[in-house]
Amino acid sequence: MSLQLDYSNEQDKVDIPEAWIARLEQLLQLAGEAEGMTMGEVTLTFTDNEQIHQLNRDYRNMDRPTDVLSFAMQDDGTDELDIIFEVESEDEVDPISGMLGDIVISVEKAVEQSEEYGHSLEREIGFLFVHGFLHLIGYDHETESDEAVMTSKQEAVLSKAGLSR
Repeated sequence: MSLQLDYSNEQDKVDIPEAWIARLEQLLQLAGEAEGMTMGEVTLTFTDNEQIHQLNRDYRNMDRPTDVLSFAMQDDGTDELDIIFEVESEDEVDPISGMLGDIVISVEKAVEQSEEYGHSLEREIGFLFVHGFLHLIGYDHETESDEAVMTSKQEAVLSKAGLSR
C-alpha cells in the first residue's frame, strides 16, 4: 500500500479537472516522502463557502468561512473515545488504522485567494491540500516558529512539484 487519495466534489462553482486530481496525488506522494510516510489514506472534499462555514462553526466555533479544514484520524485522542476494532481472522485489516484523515477545501475561497495572491487556482488548491495534509500528521502554526516550519515544508513540496508562486 502507498499513500492514497480519495476525493469528492460537493460544489458546483468550479470544475475540478482530472489533471488537478493527478497533481494532488503527486503532492500527497511528495509530502509523504518528505515526512518519511509511505502508507495511509487521505480523503479530500471540495466544497463551497457555505458548507465550509458550517463546518468551521460546528467544529471550531468560528462563525465564518475558511479556506481549508483538516480532521485528523491519527490524533492523540485525549478528548475522544477509543475505537476498538476486533480482528476475526489474520487476513482482516483494521479499516481505520490507515486513515490519516479528511481535508475539506472551499473552492470558492481558493478562487478568491488565488486572485488575491496572483497565482493560479491549481497552485492555491495544491497549497491548501499540502497545508491540510501537514495538519493531519501533526503540524500546526500556532506560534511563529511553528508557522515558519510549516511554511517551509509547504513551499518545498510545491516547488518540487513545479507549483511555485
